[in-house]
Amino acid sequence: MDFVSLRIITDDVKRLVQFYEAVTGLPVRWYTDEFAELATPHGTLAIASKRTMDLFGAGAAHPADNHSAIIEFRVADVDAEFARVGDLIGDVVQKPTTQPWGNRSLLFRDPDGNLVNFFTPVSAEAIGKFATYTRSLKG
Repeated sequence: MDFVSLRIITDDVKRLVQFYEAVTGLPVRWYTDEFAELATPHGTLAIASKRTMDLFGAGAAHPADNHSAIIEFRVADVDAEFARVGDLIGDVVQKPTTQPWGNRSLLFRDPDGNLVNFFTPVSAEAIGKFATYTRSLKG
């Protein structure tokens, strides 16, 4: 099995796409006016309108109503990223802080209120974990 993507359902696809393009610096590929994807080397963040979700089952997802998931991006230097995106993010939950599990993390909310974590592994164990993960992906 392979984890492929996480999809955010929103009432304003354009606004959310513009936000993620700005904070990640990655291009988003539009498939329709109601569906776009931001691809990274290890997974994809899909952004879609509520109307597209209703094709699966009306009412199955509620835009801007996430209270349990965190969208995480590993970055080379979380402090440098905070300096770069600080003016783009309105709701900073936690400025860069080193967590007990060895990642230095910046936690903020996107325009729909979804939690986003930019993190950099800083402890030997965390660095090793991600080095092993990266090697396993390469085969």
